[in-house]
Amino acid sequence: MTNALLDLALATPTLPRQLPVALPVSPDVFVVLAVVAVALVLFVLQPVSIDTTAIALMVALILLGPWTGVSPEEGVSGFSNPATLTVLAMFILSEGVRQTGVIQILTQKMEAFAGDSEFRQLLATVGLSGPPAGFVNNTPIVAVLIPAVMNLARKTGTSPSKLLIPLSFASMMGGTLTVIGTSTNLLASDIWAQIGPTGEPFSLFEFTQLGIVVLAVGLVYLLTVGRYLTPARITAEGSPTDQFGMADYLTDVVVHEDSDLVGSQVRALRRGELDLDVFQIVRDGRSIVRGLPSERISAGDVLSVRADQETLEQVIEDEHLALLPELRDAATDESEPLPEGFVPEHHAWNRSLAAADAAPPADGNGDGDGGGQADGDDRSEANGDDPGEADGDENADADETASETSLTEVVLLPGPWSNRRDGVAGFEREFDATVLAIRRGDEVIRQRLRDVDLRAGDVLLVQTSAEVLDRLRSDTNVVVSSDDRWEEFDRTQIPIALGIVAGVVGLAALDYLPIMVSALVGVVAMLFSGILRPADAYEAVDWNVIFLLAGVIPLGIAFEASGTADLIATGIVAGSAVLPPIAMLAAFYLGTAIITEMVSNNASIVLMLPIAVEVAGQLGANAFAFALAVTFAASTPLLSPVGYQTNLMVYGPGGYKFTDFARVGAPLQLILTVVTTAGIAFFWGI
Repeated sequence: MTNALLDLALATPTLPRQLPVALPVSPDVFVVLAVVAVALVLFVLQPVSIDTTAIALMVALILLGPWTGVSPEEGVSGFSNPATLTVLAMFILSEGVRQTGVIQILTQKMEAFAGDSEFRQLLATVGLSGPPAGFVNNTPIVAVLIPAVMNLARKTGTSPSKLLIPLSFASMMGGTLTVIGTSTNLLASDIWAQIGPTGEPFSLFEFTQLGIVVLAVGLVYLLTVGRYLTPARITAEGSPTDQFGMADYLTDVVVHEDSDLVGSQVRALRRGELDLDVFQIVRDGRSIVRGLPSERISAGDVLSVRADQETLEQVIEDEHLALLPELRDAATDESEPLPEGFVPEHHAWNRSLAAADAAPPADGNGDGDGGGQADGDDRSEANGDDPGEADGDENADADETASETSLTEVVLLPGPWSNRRDGVAGFEREFDATVLAIRRGDEVIRQRLRDVDLRAGDVLLVQTSAEVLDRLRSDTNVVVSSDDRWEEFDRTQIPIALGIVAGVVGLAALDYLPIMVSALVGVVAMLFSGILRPADAYEAVDWNVIFLLAGVIPLGIAFEASGTADLIATGIVAGSAVLPPIAMLAAFYLGTAIITEMVSNNASIVLMLPIAVEVAGQLGANAFAFALAVTFAASTPLLSPVGYQTNLMVYGPGGYKFTDFARVGAPLQLILTVVTTAGIAFFWGI
């Protein structure tokens, strides 16, 4: 008995030492897969921004270095990676081209060509957004074309929804023309240089012939089948207030002399749970829109407010206010006694309400008639006033004030506003403007706006001044989508800017300089030529993309060092042994496209490209062919608004449903699966 117990005691400690040997998979692989699983959940659910997840991923891989094989130096290598630096440089070069006004000039030509024909409008839109995206970052192209498309649609009565999805899709497919077309291409080139059999990155025009085929097929689809699948969610007719359905939410109220609000600040109206916003005050013939929260209310003020009917009735009853349209009706009906506190007809706001009409409030009855300048003009004539004399001067001043206030639509681009937690209140503080409504896809939010967190792609209906509108136009994180005015550009710089970009492309194409070096040379040339200031260069960079790239690059290192890519590839080959290589190639294309809809395109490249190359190696197939399939698929996610940033940019302005992208994009995704697979087999073989 004693000997048996002794034998058992001696045998037991050997079990832990034997267990790792018995495991079919290395613990390193388990650790890497666990990190990837957590990262994927965060990428999909986005409790934090994707760039934050990418940095957390980088830190986790470094901390778990004994298992992931990622050293601290390798972990932070993404910040000095050629792909990251090239993407950074291309953002700056794209901004330099934009600031010359060349894209705006092209959009004016587009409007002249398109006319009233919807087909020509669509042709001009996809033609202007597709080919340039191979050489200039597609985000600024789409950002500039959104207001151009919106204005063109408004002038011709075309629904902007018919043009905006094609705008995004064409810019994505244009990005497949060159290596510098997208950040995805550049990242794929860098990974290929690390794990490919040649050890060389993609050359600038490595896959241009395939990109031309993909773009041509895609444009034909958008002009034919896609044209009829793209829905018309927004009508072009009507004012912005009509398109946002604001007729029952905007009105004017007059402050009585005995109102408790007299002498209090506008922010007092936002107390407690009261869902009401004052977006303009008309006082003595002038409009006040700046610094409204701290503005003190006076008797006789006309307050332009956003509120639902129930809230409005409560405020009127509690605060001794009166609806402006009702007072106007009473003033013209001598048989009806005027309400107490009614401002006499000769008061300045009665003679000149152009400022109030500049942001046309509804009258509370849903007819959208908030009084207007016409009424003021009639009253001036009735009183015998000569428009050319004193009152005419006063009206001229009012007209000047009116021109300084406007109601406009602002699109939030992927960037800092979509990650901030102060939402609408933060936007209003930042720009000293009032948000009246938010369009998010096909949903319009008109109530409890201060409780809303802003997201990329949101369209804000904003009341603001001319000065603030200029600030909005210059902010690289937003697009003034209803703006029909162009910035003042120095067009003499156009040849210099285009020459710099041509030089960058030429030096890289001739292999005289690596792409990264030629792009940085171009940045220096932009700065020394005066096309850009350093501040412009910093603002032009989408730092979310830079940190995302830097954060996910170490994952590729971990995939290779831990053997995870090899293990997954072995499982894929074993599970699909009956499939021919071309079918595997198509499967990788489609699989990568679907994964990219759930995670970022750069993350999907890092995950899928090493596996694709391993699978090709085990099949004895062309590794370059599999790398291209993954690269093209990650550059063209067409099934949802969250798959790519240009889709998100047009989501709100087009008023689309989430499923509209799949409605238009799913057939095109299948077509491109066949076209890309066949094109790769034709040009490079399998």
